Amino acid sequence: MPFAPTPRLILASSSIYRQQLLARLQLPFEAISPAIDETPLPGETPPDTALRLARAKAQAVAGDATDVLVIGSDQVATLDGDHIGKPGDHANALKQLQKMRGREVVFHTALCLLDTRPGAEPRLQTDNVQTRVHFRMLSDKELDAYLRIEQPYDCAGSAKNEALGIALLESIHSDDPTALTGLPLIALTTMLRQANVAFFTE
Repeated sequence: MPFAPTPRLILASSSIYRQQLLARLQLPFEAISPAIDETPLPGETPPDTALRLARAKAQAVAGDATDVLVIGSDQVATLDGDHIGKPGDHANALKQLQKMRGREVVFHTALCLLDTRPGAEPRLQTDNVQTRVHFRMLSDKELDAYLRIEQPYDCAGSAKNEALGIALLESIHSDDPTALTGLPLIALTTMLRQANVAFFTE
């Protein structure tokens, strides 16, 4: 099927970091914040939580709209397979970082592309990109200082790798270098090409 003009593209997120990543693709888009409950369901695995929420975000923003492509993404951090949520305050964030220092944390970044155009096939594409992050062995004083500077209390894992939080990390392993920031662009461009979106025109 030949590539067609890009339909209306919506990012179901209020994250400035996801917006900055999507802007790299040089496609016009708008960002709309989805209003959904992000609480994990009882017995739900972290990857399943991330995928469910990515779909829910895209579906919530799409509503009854037609002829749009909606991108939803969600990230869940895990330590020893257990969900690491958003700390909410300084004390909880410090406890998270103390627990994670010197250890490996796995981030599950789920992605969903919802195509509401009539006859679209596939209508829904999903993927889960894993990133393994090894945290440095830092002192309580260093961790406390970092938190007071950046205050990442709304971030799962209590660190912003796209900012000063990168100094907390010893190594990052992933098939998609943008996944840890919250929007895996390699996976996304694959999905958009499946939806016949062109990136390069003569």
